[in-house]
Amino acid sequence: MPAYIVFIKEREHDAGAMATYATAAGPSLGGHSAKPLAYYGAIETLEGPEAQGSVIIEFPDMEAARAWYQSDAYQAARAHRFAGADYRVFITQGL
Repeated sequence: MPAYIVFIKEREHDAGAMATYATAAGPSLGGHSAKPLAYYGAIETLEGPEAQGSVIIEFPDMEAARAWYQSDAYQAARAHRFAGADYRVFITQGL
């Protein structure tokens, strides 16, 4: 079953760190079966706190999603995201 990693940007506090993250995060998908479905497009909040941005990436299954997230390349990029913004990130299984 497909799986989706969902990133919800709640608050940015360092644009420079986020720029560094952006240049490293995309290439970290290389070699992984991943399909970006949403990337910081328009957001209409229907419930809960306002989000500043969101990203949704599809993977073949939960294991593939975890493999990318735990990869050395993404972990290096992630450090910049941690420095640059507050996010909620989760993996959900699709149908």
